[in-house]
Amino acid sequence: MSVLLRLTSALSGRKIGTDRFGNAYYESKADYRAYGRKRRWVLFAGAAEATKVPPEWHGWLHHTAPAPLPETKRHAWMLDHQPNQTGTANAYRPAGHDYAGGRRAVTTGDYEAWTPGT
Repeated sequence: MSVLLRLTSALSGRKIGTDRFGNAYYESKADYRAYGRKRRWVLFAGAAEATKVPPEWHGWLHHTAPAPLPETKRHAWMLDHQPNQTGTANAYRPAGHDYAGGRRAVTTGDYEAWTPGT
């Protein structure tokens, strides 16, 4: 994140809080005429990736909640955040995908492709 963005955030906004990932959330000091309300934004810790915004802060960021929700207790069955893997070697590829071998399981009656005009 740039030094200019940090400086602008400190001057024109007020810090609302941080989440468990270290992201900092800001709200403008004045109402924006174009929006008719205060503007809200996030300064990401590390790479800027929208999937790193937890649900407790997502509602506040998009003006669906007046205040950030309290962080819920983390249970043992809850998984930690994983960044979006689309376009990487770790992306989900179901059986039959070209990159996963290209062979799908045979189904009953197996698939018959549609051909136009028949």
